Amino acid sequence: MLTDFVLASLHHLLVYALIAMLVAQSVLLRGAVDRPTLQRLVGIDRGYGICAMLLIVVGICRIIYGVKGHDFYLHNPWFHAKMGAFVLVGLLSIVPTVRFLRWRKALATNPSYLPDATEVGRLRGIVRFELILIAAIFVFAAAMARYGGL
Repeated sequence: MLTDFVLASLHHLLVYALIAMLVAQSVLLRGAVDRPTLQRLVGIDRGYGICAMLLIVVGICRIIYGVKGHDFYLHNPWFHAKMGAFVLVGLLSIVPTVRFLRWRKALATNPSYLPDATEVGRLRGIVRFELILIAAIFVFAAAMARYGGL
């Protein structure tokens, strides 16, 4: 029981950390991206990636060591919907990560470099869409916990 409690607690804390980092990215992408902002974005994105990887590890541990057992998860259609949304968030997050690294490289080459406002706006839209998908993940998780759905 204690293992299940610890894993569930870690799982929830990591989800909230992930959300906090996406919100921070969204806020930082509201204006012009200068050197300090870009450094923050890269650092937050690194933390986001680490947090996502830990979330996967803890999630797998919940399936293996959790009270509900792997059958509960693997035969639950809401679990698969939740995982599909999570994978989509992960795939979408590749775009900002690659762009932040390119911007950092461009800034190292040209100290006066500023990313195009249109490109910044596109990334802000992607990050916000990731947040919407995470809201869907919460709905799928609630349905999953009830096994039969909503």
